[in-house]
Amino acid sequence: SMMRGSSCEGKNLGPCSGPNRQRDLCTFCTISLDQEEVFRTKVFDKSLSPFYGEDFYFEIPRPFQCLSFYVFAKGVFQRDLPVGKVSIRKEELCKFSGKEHWFGLQPVDPNSEVQGKVHLEMRLNELIIENGSMCQQLLVRIIECQGLPLISGQNCDPYATVSLVGPARSDQKKTKVKKKTSDPQFEETFNFEVTRPNSYTKKSNFQVEEEDIEKLEIKVDLWNNGNLAQDVFLGETRVSVKILRNDHIHRAWYLLQPKGNGKSKTDDLGSLRLNVTYTEDNVLPSACYTPLRTLLLKSPDIKPISASAAHILGDICRERYEAVLPVVRLLLHHSRLVPFVSAITVLELENTQEANTIFRGNSLATRCIDDMMKIVGRSYLTVTLKPVLDEICDSNKTCEIDPIKLKEGDNVEVNKENLQGYVQKVFSSITQSSSSCPPLMCDVFRSLRHMASKRFPDDPHVQYSAVSSFVFLRFFAVAVLSPHTFQLRPHHPDLEVSRTLTLISKTIQTLGSWGSLSKNKLSSFKESYMYDFFKSFQEDKCIEKVKKVILYIDWLIFLVDSCDVKLTVPISSHYLFCYREIQKRAQGRKRIGKRNFKKRWLRVTNRELSYHKHRGKEALCIIPVKNIRAVEKLYESAFNRKNMFQVLHSEKPLYVQAGNCVEASEWVEVLSQVSRCNPDRLGTFHPSAYVAGAWLCCRSLSDNQPGCKPCTPTLLANLQLDIDCDRETERIFSLLTSSYSKLQKMEDACASIAVYQGPPREQDDYSLFTIQDPKETFHTVQQITHILEELQREHDTRSGTAQYGSQENPIVGKTS
Repeated sequence: SMMRGSSCEGKNLGPCSGPNRQRDLCTFCTISLDQEEVFRTKVFDKSLSPFYGEDFYFEIPRPFQCLSFYVFAKGVFQRDLPVGKVSIRKEELCKFSGKEHWFGLQPVDPNSEVQGKVHLEMRLNELIIENGSMCQQLLVRIIECQGLPLISGQNCDPYATVSLVGPARSDQKKTKVKKKTSDPQFEETFNFEVTRPNSYTKKSNFQVEEEDIEKLEIKVDLWNNGNLAQDVFLGETRVSVKILRNDHIHRAWYLLQPKGNGKSKTDDLGSLRLNVTYTEDNVLPSACYTPLRTLLLKSPDIKPISASAAHILGDICRERYEAVLPVVRLLLHHSRLVPFVSAITVLELENTQEANTIFRGNSLATRCIDDMMKIVGRSYLTVTLKPVLDEICDSNKTCEIDPIKLKEGDNVEVNKENLQGYVQKVFSSITQSSSSCPPLMCDVFRSLRHMASKRFPDDPHVQYSAVSSFVFLRFFAVAVLSPHTFQLRPHHPDLEVSRTLTLISKTIQTLGSWGSLSKNKLSSFKESYMYDFFKSFQEDKCIEKVKKVILYIDWLIFLVDSCDVKLTVPISSHYLFCYREIQKRAQGRKRIGKRNFKKRWLRVTNRELSYHKHRGKEALCIIPVKNIRAVEKLYESAFNRKNMFQVLHSEKPLYVQAGNCVEASEWVEVLSQVSRCNPDRLGTFHPSAYVAGAWLCCRSLSDNQPGCKPCTPTLLANLQLDIDCDRETERIFSLLTSSYSKLQKMEDACASIAVYQGPPREQDDYSLFTIQDPKETFHTVQQITHILEELQREHDTRSGTAQYGSQENPIVGKTS
């Protein structure tokens, strides 16, 4: 499920009269799934009708009952106080989805803050007592609960009370307390006497009298055991005993409800304007998605790239900023993102006229790279920025340098020193941790640098600005400005800290965008105080530091050493047995003997692989890294030697024997990493040698025969992603389906352009699409349309609601 929307504004917040009326409320808004907070706005200063205006977008990773919006009054010396809440049940979300509504705030009552469900079984038993008469017993089995709320951030200590309630009786029993769990397994059964023995005669088909049944109900309350503190109410459910009138056993899941159904008369607490869009995807079996997934994964190879399925999705959903993320995840999982980003970047650069505007727009290429950085760069941000951001947020130093915003008693020079110290710390953190930059980000930046230089060959600085526009402007500066959105801080920073982070972010952006390092960049500051502040960096010769940083990041893009793969020993300190055939082998030549292998010092850098007779001496052979086409292990039978691997490149292969199996694997890994983006990598290889006129592995006679075994896919080091490809493909299906009319318009546009042999006219809707090759694009659109129809049929055949009372569809409210 996905949630998107905005918390727009509040109106007349707080009680409208009486001693609790507060004139100067500083408020903020939170969003919770049941009782779990997932989003928080910034604090809005002193207003009873605040305009929050914050967008939110998140995936919902678990089942939930209620989406709740809470308004809190910010406490200065005490805890934040709830003003009111808006709760929308999951089943009602579709009623409000995609539309703006004013919702009245309801009171936040501890007895109404509930979540979770309980599994019950009820059974009527007939008993014959000593005098031979019959009596009726009700057995209530409380099996388990799921999804109970956390208490103070910890799993609760739940117990349940089970009561039989009627006009003249209230029998209550209690379960044992289960420790530290939100999903307690109770498995306890309680007996209640329903009828008196003398009321009935012996009957084989015993029926409970109508009037007795109608007035009895079972009430189950869940509580958190407070030990020394007061027990906390977790929810209740009520089931009328008459549900057993026609069936002597009843078993079902029930949603826990607020006490007394949460209804109470309250003062007017104000209202909240919300715009919420909720989408829910039902994921089919994996095989159903194979055609769509295959079509999307072919995208990087389609020429022109604008005719690919992934580009078409971006084209028809360009107004929907969430449309790119599932494609990025899918391509990332299958190691297809870098070639796709490279292809769409070439397309964007063709439409970029000036080097100084490179990658400044919100295009498909920049959105893909932004999403990629957020996915793979999260740990990089944590290592780089979290310690210094924690210090800034916790220290409360004033950094305001705008004369208009200075408070009484503030010293602008002290504030400037504070700000400069923070900027230096953030900047140093970025430069000193650059070696932690994830390999995939390096691959993308390498591609950007080359393509930018090729597009603007006369601009020597464009290769730097192409990289820095992402590293500084779209990555670090954004994370500094909003650390909570990157999980670097738990909540939105308060107003003063937020202002400090804004000033730091502005400075970091300017440092990073200083690709040309020209002094006229200072004119980009609209505010004179920022101009004066930034001049201090010039005076400190910061220009040279900035240049070194950009060069260092640029150099990192090509750096391959033990940062990528942690080796047990440095990668240039191995003596290995190497063999390299310089001349072509003659047909019928005998197998290679021991004399052909020499002990050599093997060394790899970011640019070349070489081997030497002695360490530090002149290389006997140098293989440029860019020429490596595959690195694979070799069968032991090839040379009757263990721990062999081969480096396949533009000339004859280099065969190497490592000292042990771990060493061999590490060499294969590091050489595969360094060459993973080479354009001419092989898809297949021979796992043995060509000896006596034939390949030992497949017995093929031609030494030029393509390999008989697929090459091992090179996975990026340090990149562990938990991606559910079926879920991402279902999300893409939903996006394409919701934009089906645009897909049809694109198909019509392709047909029209193909027939009339001309570009689309400006006034046509067709001009909104990128159509370079109408025939190829038309073919892809037709494939997409066919796949969508097939997937829709699969959904239709599997549609159906789970049985009411099942774990997937628990009963809401009192049942009878």
